[in-house]
Order: sequence, then structure tokens, then C-alpha cells
Amino acid sequence: MALTLSIILCSLVAGLLFGFAIVVMPGIAKLTDKEFLLAFKHMDGIIQNNQPLFILVWAGSILSIIITFILGIMNLSGTQIYLLIFASILYIFGVQLPTFRFNIPLNNSLQNLDIETLEESEAALSRVGFEIPWNRWNRIRTVNAILTISMLLLLLIRY
Repeated sequence: MALTLSIILCSLVAGLLFGFAIVVMPGIAKLTDKEFLLAFKHMDGIIQNNQPLFILVWAGSILSIIITFILGIMNLSGTQIYLLIFASILYIFGVQLPTFRFNIPLNNSLQNLDIETLEESEAALSRVGFEIPWNRWNRIRTVNAILTISMLLLLLIRY
């Protein structure tokens, strides 16, 4: 049950990250600098205002992977336990750590930015300082989330 819940919640997180990587960010990349910054600020604002389903899925994925890890350590053996350990570590350190270490601070700095008052050159610099690292870390999170889910599915099939 815990493994299935982890797969569902981690898949939803991976889908969100993937959607941002291949649709949202390329879509808003076509906007002017100020429009880009405002669009992302508004989207992130929904999350920052504690959108309940988002919080449930995101925090739930962390909690479920930890519970699955603990239960798996107690009940699995051999290759299965190594698969679970690697998947759990990858999710925490390859998806969640970059989120909290890089993406959230970038989001917070954007939330604190008074975009409307920026000169065009300031908006361009702000965009580059945000967009390039945000996209880089999001691609890393996306790949790691997909790899995590792949391992969890393999574990489910073999269990």
C-alpha cells in the first residue's frame, strides 16, 4: 500500500515537473522579460498561497517515500532493498533537495521582486538570473523523479 501511494504521489510530482520542463517554461519563454517574470510569479503565487492539493501531493510524496523506505527496510531483502534504497535516496536528494536548495529560493526572490517598476535592462538581468538556473535544476529534478518512479515501478512488479 505504501509503495503504491509513493508511486502515485511521486508520479504526480514528476508530472508537474515534466509539464513545467516541456510546456510551461518553453511557453512563457516566448514572452517579454517582464511578462515572463510576471507569469511565473503568478503561477508560483498559487503554490506559495498554500494551494491545498499541491501541498498534499508534494508533502505527501516526501512522507510516503520515507514511510515506504522504512517499511521496505523492515520487509525486503536482496536486490529489492537496494532498489528501494536507491530510489528513496534519489527522490530525496535528487528531487526534493534541489527543490528546497535552488528552485524555492529562486521562486522566493522572484516573489519579492517588484517587476512592474523594473527598467527593461533590470528585467532582462532578473530573467536571466532566474530562468537559466531554475530550468537547469528543474530538468535535473524531472529526470531524477522519472528515474525514481521507474525504480519504484520495477520494485512493485518484482515484489
